[in-house]
Amino acid sequence: MTENIMQKIKIEKLVLSVGGTGEDLEKGVRLLKLLTGKNPTKTKARKRIPSLGVRPGLEIGAVVTVRKGVEELLKKMLIAIDNVLKKRQISINNFSFGIKEYLEIPGVEYQRDIGILGLDITVVFKRSGRRVRLKKIKRGKIPQKQRITREEIIKFMEDNFQTKFIGKLK
Repeated sequence: MTENIMQKIKIEKLVLSVGGTGEDLEKGVRLLKLLTGKNPTKTKARKRIPSLGVRPGLEIGAVVTVRKGVEELLKKMLIAIDNVLKKRQISINNFSFGIKEYLEIPGVEYQRDIGILGLDITVVFKRSGRRVRLKKIKRGKIPQKQRITREEIIKFMEDNFQTKFIGKLK
């Protein structure tokens, strides 16, 4: 029996993010540019949190999205965490993990102007036909079976990236 190509899972994008304010944010921006070669976008706070010194309009993070060459970059990031993820890090259509120090990523050397810094990575999956839900003109609904479940993500990552998963699904 042939496989349905509309059910095939693909990696849509890889989102790298770093948080901080002031000088820490500038170091994070330099780190994201070093890792991806793209210019990151700074994110601004919308709420006031006095205990953390956060006010609306204050730049508190940087984000960069990678859509081309995702597999190679993801392999490097997974090596930094020894190719082991927790099952609770997986959600529907995506999973996220953090790297404590960018020095653990292979091929990246210590940068004196950046110092020691960590980052978060989110991997977003998709199936063919997802654009039907996202487009502006003639938008349609896609069925529940087009969403990618946690079990399917685990199987995809084990088959393609030899990733090990620990813990149990909730």
